[in-house]
Amino acid sequence: MPLSPRSSNLALPYRPLRLMVGAGIAATIAALVALVLLAILATAAGEPSRGSRVDVWHLVSMTTIQAGLTTVLSLLVGTALAWALNRLRFPGRDLIVGLFASAIVTPGLIVAFGLLAVWGRAGWINQAALALTGHSLEVPLFGLAGILAAHVILDASFAARILLARLDAIPEKRLKTGQSLGLGAWQRFAVIDWPMLRPTLPGLAAIIFLLAFTSFPIVLLLGGGPANQTLEVAIYAAVRLDFDLNGAVKLALLQIGICSAIIIAASAFAPVSASTGASSPPRWRDGSAARVVQWGVLLVGVVGFALPLLAILIDGIGPGIIEVASRASLWKALGTSLALGSGSAILTLLLALGIGMGRAASGIPLLRVGIGAPAYAYLAVPAVVLSLGAFLLVRNAGMLPEAAAPVVVLLANALLSLPFALATLAPPLDAIAERRGRLIRSLGLTGWRQFVAVEWPLIGREAGVVLALAFCFSLGDLGVIALFGTEDFATLPLLMYRALGAYRSNDAAAIAALMLVITIAAFVLLPKLVWKADSCSKLNTSGSPTRAPPGSSTSALWPGRAKSPP
Repeated sequence: MPLSPRSSNLALPYRPLRLMVGAGIAATIAALVALVLLAILATAAGEPSRGSRVDVWHLVSMTTIQAGLTTVLSLLVGTALAWALNRLRFPGRDLIVGLFASAIVTPGLIVAFGLLAVWGRAGWINQAALALTGHSLEVPLFGLAGILAAHVILDASFAARILLARLDAIPEKRLKTGQSLGLGAWQRFAVIDWPMLRPTLPGLAAIIFLLAFTSFPIVLLLGGGPANQTLEVAIYAAVRLDFDLNGAVKLALLQIGICSAIIIAASAFAPVSASTGASSPPRWRDGSAARVVQWGVLLVGVVGFALPLLAILIDGIGPGIIEVASRASLWKALGTSLALGSGSAILTLLLALGIGMGRAASGIPLLRVGIGAPAYAYLAVPAVVLSLGAFLLVRNAGMLPEAAAPVVVLLANALLSLPFALATLAPPLDAIAERRGRLIRSLGLTGWRQFVAVEWPLIGREAGVVLALAFCFSLGDLGVIALFGTEDFATLPLLMYRALGAYRSNDAAAIAALMLVITIAAFVLLPKLVWKADSCSKLNTSGSPTRAPPGSSTSALWPGRAKSPP
């Protein structure tokens, strides 16, 4: 039987079909992105300039400042939360860990609206202050302060879960040595914790910076006007509000260049390993003073993240929900969101499996990079820019945008989720190729039998995580649908944004509560359902390198919420 270069080293059978499928998917994605970029470049060359008054330098500096501040604050808060959770043991600890893990799929639009529900002029805190003191609290939510607050709520929680996984990975022997030396809380952090956290921080900083730099719904809702616009919001405004395609294209090219530079710089950092499941129980107990600080940090973190979500649920599930539920527009948008989310999740999983198995079947480094790299196109071409290019392609082809909208939104959401999916599936697929290759060849398994008997039982839970992530990302996306949405084609986020624009806050609260419930249910249930389904057929062999118990994950993030280098 002929062997590939990887097979000659690891006794893995030659899988030409997998190589062709992986290469074909990669080539198709690369061609699609190239078409989008060509459409943008062609429009930049051919569209007459309208003398845009956009201050590009202000846009870039504002976007960079808020992304930089978000990164610094999120790392500081995330480190403190991870430190506190790593030390404390209490009932419900796993629930708190899961709450922070859910930050990866919580839509930014919901968090921004939740902040308004708590701290806004008609929010809980302000109403309580009026009742108690007769004076309102002037909390500056619209502007840089509000943008930073919403970003830190999401990104600090995300950072805390990643850094907690690093602290959980500290070897038991090292902790016993520290205990025998009588290290205090601060001494342990400096001697034991910091060396574990330090290698992760640069890559994590790049992830958070890129996420904040390309943020769209939070800035759109809390920006408060042109003074706090970012590149993504300016592109949307140029297309949707001013129809200044020339200005939008120039901004899009600028954003692509900056994002590409960030990605190239981030590629020098180590991948960031993460988990979305349960955390190891604490193995160290600090003194009373340190524990008081830890409880204080944890209380502030939990209230800061959970209170906006709780406000959405309480305000949304009220008397007004009956009126909202009686409208056909809600059910139509719900059906559209569920259909797009399900289709995007399935498409994302298929694409990630094709690329991941193609990479794992090759031992040639350049070929592996070539197959995997196009999956990370979304990093350099964010959602709004991708939507702009697709809009221009559809227009140049003489098609009506509303006719192509469902296909464009489905493909764009799949590309948005693909980096997350590949980062989740690629490590276990590579581990199977490296450590099970000899067994697979000795059993004479075909490619299909290899997938059914060996690979799927070992990656079933990761596949469930991919489905959950892709579904939730699609459900909460506003960047793509914002350019292609119409009265007849709208999703829940677009319907919610329109309700806010029309000052129908009760309608927006009900839609936000519905989105939050669906997101949490999908994030919690989908991995468990797939795990239960595949556990019935799991290959019962010893020494499995890839199957982890429920609650763990082998994904590596670079530079996105679940991304790894190709």
